[in-house]
Amino acid sequence: MTHFYVFQMIIFYEEKNFQGHFYECTDDCSDLQVYFSRSNSIQVQNGCWMIYEHPQYKGQQYFLRKGEYPDFQGWMGSNDSIRSCMMIPSYRGSYRLRLYERNNFGGRMLESSKDCPSVYYQFHNTDIQSCLVFKGYWIFYDQPDYRGHQYYLRPGEYRRFTDWGATNARVGSFRKIADFS
Repeated sequence: MTHFYVFQMIIFYEEKNFQGHFYECTDDCSDLQVYFSRSNSIQVQNGCWMIYEHPQYKGQQYFLRKGEYPDFQGWMGSNDSIRSCMMIPSYRGSYRLRLYERNNFGGRMLESSKDCPSVYYQFHNTDIQSCLVFKGYWIFYDQPDYRGHQYYLRPGEYRRFTDWGATNARVGSFRKIADFS
C-alpha cells in the first residue's frame, strides 16, 4: 500500500448554508457532540471522510469528498445528527477485494479490483455475508448504481456483514475510494 500525506479538513456547521457555530476537524473524532449539537451543513476542504449518525463510528454512514454540502440532504442524510467522523487515508496503489456468500469467507467468491455498479449482474447474488479487503479503501452500497446505505471498508477481514456496520447482508454495488483532489 502506498499512503501519502495530504492535509485533510472537514468543517461542520450547526446551521444550513454554512452559518452558525462551526467546528474544524483534521482527524478522526469518535464523539463530536462535545463540539456541536447538530450539523446542518458541511464543507470538506480536502480529502475524503466518512461521517456517522452516532458516536463511536456507529449508525448510518455517509461518504463525503472535497466540496460543499449546504444542508443534510446534500450528503443524503435524513436528519442533522452527525456524531462521529473518520478521515479516509490518501492512497495510491492497486485495489483488490473478495466477496463471499457465506460467513467466514465461505461459499462462492467474487474477486474484484474495479468498481461494480451491480453485484447481482456480476455475482448473481446480492447476499454477501463476508469480505476480504486486500488493497485499497472501498464503499459498499446496499443498492445497485451506488445508491442507498453506505459502508466504509478498509484493508482487513470482515467475517460477517455486521463487521462493516451493515444490518443486513445486501450489497448492491461497490466502488473504490480513489478521488483525492
